[in-house]
Amino acid sequence: MRPVMQKRIIFSLFALCALACGMSAENRWGVIDRPHEIRVGWGDQLFETLMWHKPNAVITSMPTTWQKTYKEDFVYSQHIWVEYHYRFKYWVSFGGMIDCSGVQWDDVIRDGSGAEVGRQKNQHFFNLVIMPTVRFTYFHHPNVNLYSGLGLGLDINGGTETDAKGKHTAVGAAVNVTVFGVSANYKQYFATVDFGGLTALQNANVIYMAVSRMMNISLGMRF
Repeated sequence: MRPVMQKRIIFSLFALCALACGMSAENRWGVIDRPHEIRVGWGDQLFETLMWHKPNAVITSMPTTWQKTYKEDFVYSQHIWVEYHYRFKYWVSFGGMIDCSGVQWDDVIRDGSGAEVGRQKNQHFFNLVIMPTVRFTYFHHPNVNLYSGLGLGLDINGGTETDAKGKHTAVGAAVNVTVFGVSANYKQYFATVDFGGLTALQNANVIYMAVSRMMNISLGMRF
């Protein structure tokens, strides 16, 4: 075979391979069939349970005339949230999230011997988080996606307690970080597991949440 003919064949094979790779890349990273995504999820309140709202040890070594109010019988709502995203590219999407969580307890007055003197039930607070979010998908496959994300927004905190100014409701900054997330996809439906943390604070002295929602699970649909 002549050298010129060999070069033409090699060039033709190279061009066909390049075209095939280009078509594959366009199918994978080009037009997105279902750019809209909505999911509903559940997140834990493990940090609050372990660190913030543990019942105090009851004091039993004081005179009976001495009294103290304890917070007892905590009930946690966990996090319920909904999120919408629009995927501009396979590797990035933007949207917004609404997250609701709360804690309920009893204020119990006990005397110095530990005996209950009075109880005020149904004390509570709630956090309503509203924030825009962005997600980066660094591994895309029709069946599995791996991603990380970030959200910055506002937290509305309210309940039966009052702040230093006597207000029942206050607004602070909120940030949500998804360190690692994985979604399992079946056609337009999917399920996810995320690991990260949701934090909300008004200033250094008023912390509404810290590393809450460390794990999330959700179900969603793309359309």
